[in-house]
Amino acid sequence: MVQSSVLGFPRMGAKRELKKATEAYWSDKLSRDDLLKEGKRLRLEHWKIQKDAGVDVIPSNDFSFYDHLLDHIELFNVIPKRYSELPVDPIDIYFAMGRSRQRDGVDVPALEMVKWFDSNYHYVKPTFQDDQTFKLADNPKPVVEFLEAKEAGIITRPVLIGPVSFLALGKADRDQSVDPISLLSKLLPVYIELLEKLKAAGAETVQIDEPVLVYDLAPKIKAAFKPAYEKLVGDKLPQLMVATYFGDIVHNLDVFPALQNVYGIHIDLVRNPEQLNLVIGRLGSSQVLSAGVVDGRNIWKTNFQQAIEKVEAAIQKLGKDRVIVATSSSLLHTPHSLESEKKLPVEVKDWFSFAVQKATEVVIIAKAVTDGPNSVQEALEANAKSVQARASSKRTNNKAVKDRQASVKPEDHDRKSQFHVRYAQQKEKLNLPKFPTTTIGSFPQTGEIRKQRGLFTKGDITAQQYEDFINGQIEDVINKQVNLDLDVLVHGEPERNDMVQYFGEQLDGYVFTTNGWVQSYGSRCVRPPIIVGDISRPAPMTVKESKYALDYANGEKVDQNTEKKRNGKFRPVKGMLTGPITCLRWSFPRDDVHQSVQAQQLALALRDEVLDLETNGIWVIQVDEPALREGLPLRKGEEREKYLQWAVDAFKLATAGVQDGTQIHSHFCYSEFQDFFHAIAALDADVLSIENSKSDAKLLSVFKDQKYPRHIGPGVYDIHAPRVPPEAEIRERITEMLENLTSEQLWINPDCGLKTRGWPETIASLTNMVNAAKYFRLQKT
Repeated sequence: MVQSSVLGFPRMGAKRELKKATEAYWSDKLSRDDLLKEGKRLRLEHWKIQKDAGVDVIPSNDFSFYDHLLDHIELFNVIPKRYSELPVDPIDIYFAMGRSRQRDGVDVPALEMVKWFDSNYHYVKPTFQDDQTFKLADNPKPVVEFLEAKEAGIITRPVLIGPVSFLALGKADRDQSVDPISLLSKLLPVYIELLEKLKAAGAETVQIDEPVLVYDLAPKIKAAFKPAYEKLVGDKLPQLMVATYFGDIVHNLDVFPALQNVYGIHIDLVRNPEQLNLVIGRLGSSQVLSAGVVDGRNIWKTNFQQAIEKVEAAIQKLGKDRVIVATSSSLLHTPHSLESEKKLPVEVKDWFSFAVQKATEVVIIAKAVTDGPNSVQEALEANAKSVQARASSKRTNNKAVKDRQASVKPEDHDRKSQFHVRYAQQKEKLNLPKFPTTTIGSFPQTGEIRKQRGLFTKGDITAQQYEDFINGQIEDVINKQVNLDLDVLVHGEPERNDMVQYFGEQLDGYVFTTNGWVQSYGSRCVRPPIIVGDISRPAPMTVKESKYALDYANGEKVDQNTEKKRNGKFRPVKGMLTGPITCLRWSFPRDDVHQSVQAQQLALALRDEVLDLETNGIWVIQVDEPALREGLPLRKGEEREKYLQWAVDAFKLATAGVQDGTQIHSHFCYSEFQDFFHAIAALDADVLSIENSKSDAKLLSVFKDQKYPRHIGPGVYDIHAPRVPPEAEIRERITEMLENLTSEQLWINPDCGLKTRGWPETIASLTNMVNAAKYFRLQKT
């Protein structure tokens, strides 16, 4: 019999109940006990969904109140003293590591947060000390949650991050020098203790994720698998299913002898189906293959015929008892359920499958290969009809878009002049001081903004009433920025629901969900739009709001306090756009057209927007590409270089049409781009802003080493936490930056947009930031 398996399930709930509960707890509106109670309720609900669908192997310990890597940090006591010594409840120590804590005399920043491989999910980076020790937490979470499910009559397969990946994905703490992988011998006894407790609780099999196997691994990381899995396999321990995902593991097949005694191996056959035969050839004589044939990263219905063919190819070589039908990865990256989508076009909705539906898909495929296609004939026929309907739909093809793509010329990707020529004109036109200050774009999205947007969406207020409200918000944001004495202003983006969704709603080729929420980090959820066809821009998307902000910032309609600050000074307002790669990566993309084609279509649409902004006097235009790093193929080589070429070309196509005096900015967050710095330089943006506050300035040396000629704004404080950085701390960061950058190059800005922050902390943080910049202007730098 072929079993069915899910590697992980979304945590937030059908109505984002977990988000609401955690945020209520953080704001002291929900007790600790009620938060824990809500977490348990959600876990039981999600296990029941999978059981009712007929899934054979259901995961546990895939739930988290913030992040699964942070759970393991707590589980193994990898808690730096600055947190462990806090005089607060353990759950508040946990949240302090994830999102900082600044209250009741406590002031600690959060641990570093980075992207989970090439996804838009962010994980908290394990941070190790030179004298690091490990200890299993009391009442270990994986055991507690296994027993919860068992009590409800559901035997689950607990999910753990494997010891090699846990160490390899971590780093030495600031001012520490330990190589994390050298800690393996200290960590393994704690893993063994945990596995023994799981076995005693009744867990026969444990899923142990080793996703670093899709990377190009250093020899010392590869070598770590042998001692690790010699110790983690034994009669007194559960069987281990070692899971990989997001890529192939063919280049690491030499690790397989170290895994020869584990129960099974999971591979991602959606991302890399060609690895199937090579992996089967390296399996031991009794090892099980978990075949990831249902996409855990996208929302398209599984093509049952193609999935069944992959599974049957494995069965022919291994037999039915040695094959499991599985999702390619955790379903964490997909929305909860399609059932709540009432507004999608019927034709399009039939093409989609969310987490609840994907659980059913693995069951159908497993039954088809176990009992024969006749056992699920109706489901197979309906699936084939859906696949064919999508392929032949008129929604997918737009001849005008294809014709425009065919007319793109190489010179369309290049600015008119070199940077030094452009900068001379920009300097004269914008008249900015040294160490110019700005923000990344968004300002706090208050409850009132969300309320008015909801009223407008429901039709309870008119378009004019909504526009008047938005204009009032823009005026307020401009006034606040002028009073702060920021140099380059933004309109604050009060009209925008999300930095990708907002644009997708105005582009042909997209559709949108009502409740298709996906966790990005902590309680932060996004609702990715879905690309279903060729993309084009029917009308300007941002010009009206940007022009209103520019006119207001430099006109007569100002309040008395703001007017005193202006003194006749021209204040540029940045136009704010999301770049083509980020629009692509933070959407659910088509799987029937290469992503380079979709990126070029988006670039052409944005090029029109950029030129319209410039025509309306917006001479600073920021085109954000935080997802450029995220889309990078995980391994070095030809595939990576091809990606960088078309990704860079897309950005340049979107931005290169402007005059020399128009300044192009771009923003990158959590971008560990040392290995592809040549591509960052090739973007030819006049100003880059990057996340830096959590990275210990580690990114900046590459700008010095590579003699980067253009301007850069490394973030001076972390916006993902409510903490207000003191001015002295920001000065210290700027001092560090000047060790790698010249004063002529340096811009002063936060790490990212301020959408998720509150106004009091925003004003306080930006006040300290501006004052720090003014301090350095007075120095002989």
